[in-house]
Amino acid sequence: MKKIVVGGQIDKKEVAELVEKYAQGKFEVETKSDLEAAMALKNGTADYYFGACNTGGGGALAMAIALVGRPKTATVSMPGKIMPEEEIREQVTSGKIAFGFTAQHKENVIPILMDELSKLS
Repeated sequence: MKKIVVGGQIDKKEVAELVEKYAQGKFEVETKSDLEAAMALKNGTADYYFGACNTGGGGALAMAIALVGRPKTATVSMPGKIMPEEEIREQVTSGKIAFGFTAQHKENVIPILMDELSKLS
């Protein structure tokens, strides 16, 4: 079973709950500190990373960017702007494994991410 770790700076509990809701039992979900979550991704003990913050890319993805590299990460929303659904899906299918977004957009982006990730597992 694939594993998703939830890091980021804010709303970890709510993000994890949404991920679990849309995972429909296909993924294991665990909440960790940013560093622990990014390390799990780097070490292969987790397959995907979700993080939320106020900007979508700073506190949400900083540790993941540092440990797995920017090419494996995607900021799918930032203040006032959500990436179009088709582009979010392309981020998943292109091999991105860490996703950052603003906490305000979690209800919009998590269902799309989970739908696309479910197709890969």
